[in-house]
Amino acid sequence: MKNRPVVIVTGASRGIGAWIARWVSSAGANVVMTARSHNDLLSLEKEIRTDGSFSMPITCDISDPNACVDVVEKVKKQFGRIDALVNNAGILEPISKIADCDPEQFKQNICVNLLGPFYMIRQTISALRKSNGRVINISSGAAIKPIASWSAYCAAKAGLTHLTRVLASEEPSITAISVRPGVVDTQMQALIREKGPTAMPPELSKYFINLKQQGKLEPPWVPARSIAWLAMNAPPELSGEFIEYDDPKIFKPAKDFFGDAH
Repeated sequence: MKNRPVVIVTGASRGIGAWIARWVSSAGANVVMTARSHNDLLSLEKEIRTDGSFSMPITCDISDPNACVDVVEKVKKQFGRIDALVNNAGILEPISKIADCDPEQFKQNICVNLLGPFYMIRQTISALRKSNGRVINISSGAAIKPIASWSAYCAAKAGLTHLTRVLASEEPSITAISVRPGVVDTQMQALIREKGPTAMPPELSKYFINLKQQGKLEPPWVPARSIAWLAMNAPPELSGEFIEYDDPKIFKPAKDFFGDAH
């Protein structure tokens, strides 16, 4: 068990994060899963254990820097190594125009989507240097495209994407990549459909509703497969890049490596 690669996945209790955990464990990695949802983590841990792989669930709010310290210390004590960190945990709200935005909600978004990954990177960086490891940050198209009523999310994801580039420039022994996972059928999309009609421009709200109605949302296992492959095998020459989940450079090798979901 201790000779297997160790991958930390934040926000692993559902959606893309849960599928990243499944994929990396299927490839023989020890997967450390963090999230605030304790019961969901335990359910996923039981599923992965039944599959014959080892996983370690840790309940954690990554917006709390002390909680991030605790997670990494537990991982080091258990395994003595860290090979990859996947910063997947994220929130969308507040969905609101800047003029009407609640400052505390805006601050919380930045704490989860930008400061949380920073805390986790800072705590894992010494172990990742030793393993020539990988940091995979889950970004968004909102990092480069302004979306009305998503000011905090756009700002946080833009910051995370650029933080990835800075990390790549500072740490040549670590491969740091940010990934756009596409428009995925997750609870975040459900939240957009629920709150969008009263908080977003009508045409934008309708666009997201239509994506669901027309079956155009990607199932979470698909982008998760590309992200899991990067966590296990990211080529160092991609360090610093902001890459689409379906870019042929990663999509094809990920499919060849993992196959399709069962």
